[in-house]
Amino acid sequence: MFRTGPRNLISDVAGLRVGNASDARLKSGVTTVLCDEPVVAGVQILGGAPGTRETDLLEPHNSIEKIHAVVLSGGSAFGLDAASGVQAALRERGIGFEVGGFRVPIVPAAILFDLRNGGDKDWGRYPPYRDLGYDSVQAAAVDFQLGTAGAGTGALTSGLKGGLGSASTLLDNGVTIGALAAVNPTGSVTVGSTRHFWAAPFEIGNEFGKLGYPVPMPEDARTILLKYRGDQGRQTEGGNTTIAVIATDAVLTKAAAKRLAISAHDGFVRAIWPTHTPADGDLVFALATGKSGIELTADAAVDLYAAAGATMARAISRGVFAATRADNDLFPVWSARR
Repeated sequence: MFRTGPRNLISDVAGLRVGNASDARLKSGVTTVLCDEPVVAGVQILGGAPGTRETDLLEPHNSIEKIHAVVLSGGSAFGLDAASGVQAALRERGIGFEVGGFRVPIVPAAILFDLRNGGDKDWGRYPPYRDLGYDSVQAAAVDFQLGTAGAGTGALTSGLKGGLGSASTLLDNGVTIGALAAVNPTGSVTVGSTRHFWAAPFEIGNEFGKLGYPVPMPEDARTILLKYRGDQGRQTEGGNTTIAVIATDAVLTKAAAKRLAISAHDGFVRAIWPTHTPADGDLVFALATGKSGIELTADAAVDLYAAAGATMARAISRGVFAATRADNDLFPVWSARR
């Protein structure tokens, strides 16, 4: 029987804090997961149009074993600047690996496309994401805002505002797993035009409305609803993306962390339809703090990977559920749908 952690946030995983920085006029922002100590990490990219930084070093065959933070940012390719701001903040704190007398923080990052969301993107010569990244580190805490916050500030789904979501699960063996997602997909998180979430079977308590599935299923449940479809902009590569982090306090190798990231993509499939399209840059970072000291048996590993998908599906739904209205919104929030 799955149950949530005390906060039902990724920060229920010991050793992690999360910081958001947002710009309401810009309708964009940055979310940073800050590691109290360097952690084992992996990544899996399944979307066709990713925007990333420092993901190659996370592959199991490469030499860097641990990282200091991960960054999720709006801004499309401009948002990759956010990682530089996070690096600057960590360097000021003396955080990083010592290389030839220099302190180098390792900060992988991924971005989503939120340029076309009604915000004012006339930022002048340089985009603001480096400063937003810096500010997100200063805001890092175990409690943080969901919905229209951080990297989810300007996120959109098919027909609804997206947002920043998070969830956690406590396993019977004492391991905690948590998920964080900036939800901005091509597809829809709800069943057709209803208020019911595709991820309903995985909901714990009343995390996102407790509506279950609609009965009977509506005719448009089988209709592929795509963001922007039908207007002159059409679908464009790189115009969407759900970017996420899955984390655990179990002891994992770098290869096992990659397997955790792969399994967490099951949550995308359970919560978004369609997902992993050529127009999405869908990506999951995986973090293993090892704080529980628990090394998994083969059976326990299967439980962990199953929980990764379920927890991610819940986090994605909670991000849309928690979104709030703002000026110049292109799409309504979930709470306004009837």
